[in-house]
Amino acid sequence: MRELAGHPVGPIGLGCMSFGGIYGATDTAESFACMQAALDLGVTHWDVAEIYGGGVSETVIGQFLGETGAEVMLATKAGIYTQPERHFSNAASDLRRSLEGSLERLGRSSVELFYIHRREHERPVEEVMETLAGFVSEGLIGGIGFSEISPATLRRAHAVHPVAAVQSEYSLWSRQPELGMIQTCAELGVAFVAFSPLARGVLGDGFSGREAFPEGDFRKGQPRFLDPNYAANMAVVEGFKTWCHGRGWSTAAVALAWVLAQGEHVIPIPGTRSAAHLAEFVAGAEMVLSSDDLAEIERLLPVGFAHGARYAPSQWAAVEIYG
Repeated sequence: MRELAGHPVGPIGLGCMSFGGIYGATDTAESFACMQAALDLGVTHWDVAEIYGGGVSETVIGQFLGETGAEVMLATKAGIYTQPERHFSNAASDLRRSLEGSLERLGRSSVELFYIHRREHERPVEEVMETLAGFVSEGLIGGIGFSEISPATLRRAHAVHPVAAVQSEYSLWSRQPELGMIQTCAELGVAFVAFSPLARGVLGDGFSGREAFPEGDFRKGQPRFLDPNYAANMAVVEGFKTWCHGRGWSTAAVALAWVLAQGEHVIPIPGTRSAAHLAEFVAGAEMVLSSDDLAEIERLLPVGFAHGARYAPSQWAAVEIYG
């Protein structure tokens, strides 16, 4: 077990972005089946956001919890808005309106963890923390989190009120957090939540290539999936997959075991709406990689191996870059 916002959680959580159709069309039955599988497998830390499907992901989760009465640890996020155009706001009024909307969709009077999805750089983070600390005092949220911030911002925020978690992309092909965030979180007692730990699906044996991306799949515009980067990346990843299969292991399980090996405070949240994939992911939590295994993985997928940026130019807005 690991700890998140004062709650014991399993080593692997469930990223719920795909419930909103971000990776192609979905339906309620498929999402319900995935959530039931999560309960059966003991995966009770679920991560969602207001913007996922424009509230669809939260609504589906709320419906499932309402029908089953299941108890899970919920984390949601706010701060990204699409009207009248895409922008970022951490204003107290906007965050309160978002939080109240999320609670209504989730069928909850509170959530265990509430993240700032993207920091509004023009607004001092100390002011934002005062707003969030107020939500804690009101009993609306249990803990405070931030997504895609820098270690320096974390230190400033934590000086105002304890931060429970920082969420950033982290996997064998996205290792920026090793430049200070993972270390700072460990120092301050903050959980580090790794989203996209399977490299946007690339480090899964079910990855069928970019040709299978449905309309609307946001990966289509990301540099790592565009030529000539894509072919170079697939060639390197193929060697890693061959090694995993030679050991009798699934690629996803090994990739998740590697993330977990980076620290007891590190919690990956692979996203899926497939019950079968979730079972495969959980197996990664039971895998112990030896020092020789870790060294071989580093040889096959050396830090910085990925060709191309992890985001398209328009997607970098409000992401804090450091190092």
